[in-house]
Amino acid sequence: MDKIFSGEMTLLKALAILLVVSGHLEFSIFGMFPPYSFQLALFFFISGMLFKDKYLDDVYTYFKRRIKSLLLPYFGYEIVYLLITLALVPVVGEFLGDTPSLKTFFITPFLNGHQLLLCAPLWFVPQLFMTMIAFLFLLRIFRRINNEKITLIFFLILGFFTIPVWKMIPHTTLALVVMRTAFSLFFVYIGYYYVKHIKDKHDIFTPKWFGAIIFFQSFLWLFNRDFDPYHGIGLSYVLVWGRFDEQLIVPVFTSLTGIWVSLFAVKILYPYLKDVKLIQDIGNSTYHIMANHLFVMYLITTVLFHFADSPLMLKITGSHVFTRGDKIYSIFDPVQMTYLYFVVVVLVTTYFAKFQKFIYKKIFP
Repeated sequence: MDKIFSGEMTLLKALAILLVVSGHLEFSIFGMFPPYSFQLALFFFISGMLFKDKYLDDVYTYFKRRIKSLLLPYFGYEIVYLLITLALVPVVGEFLGDTPSLKTFFITPFLNGHQLLLCAPLWFVPQLFMTMIAFLFLLRIFRRINNEKITLIFFLILGFFTIPVWKMIPHTTLALVVMRTAFSLFFVYIGYYYVKHIKDKHDIFTPKWFGAIIFFQSFLWLFNRDFDPYHGIGLSYVLVWGRFDEQLIVPVFTSLTGIWVSLFAVKILYPYLKDVKLIQDIGNSTYHIMANHLFVMYLITTVLFHFADSPLMLKITGSHVFTRGDKIYSIFDPVQMTYLYFVVVVLVTTYFAKFQKFIYKKIFP
């Protein structure tokens, strides 16, 4: 991996996690792209970009590396947040998540990952693990066929027909897992295909491309609605629960245009940000920011709530109804607090991640 590509990937990962955090605070870094309209697809795309063909002949090593990099930290966080959640029961008067059991600890993470609300964004990690393992075996199969067009057509079918099929079948737990995996596989392959066949061979970041993407996204905006769970979410979608409202292919298109804009932004900003240490730290700490940012939001809200005169001074985010004990998806109003939340959450989670890595190296030199 050359130095420039590595640096751009770090910046792209930093942008992706900032999009996740901003989404949970209900504001958009890119104005034409509402929260939840493409950031998870971007993470899958990045995973495809980083996939190495050498693992096609070394499945054991790939399994071992993915378990070590994804699942072991995941269950470590599950233990920590289980203890935190249990400790909070006497304070908030309820368990913030599903009742603890062997099923919720070992099985639920692979079904929806919301067994512990304080670290609910980590649902993405088991899904990424399942997606990448499926991707490995699919590439092994298509390598035997040795026809790139057939491979591309297969993944295009996954991308553009998963949502229509999902709307036609019973929404069981197993069907939800299969749907998410199929949808995610498309973006993993697009990232893989981009590195293999586009990145160094075709310039897709010209002014004409920029104009075409902006025009197309402005057309897609016709399908957008205010981010309101009662009126639908338009360009946004909630992959974890398979919620696409009445949309069939718009989520795929807005994900692709969002990925292009992200790559374009990185191309422009990289010369100016490549030596900014904070950006590098954010890009290298995405796992820990994903795990901890909602908890930091919760702590900020709890502190501010303690000093507030009225619970009406809390702004509800997402579709959760506010009660005194359920502030997981709530932020302090007025709306001017949003960006302060964003800055504080990013800084705290990033530097806490650096502290975690420092301690880990001391324990396991």
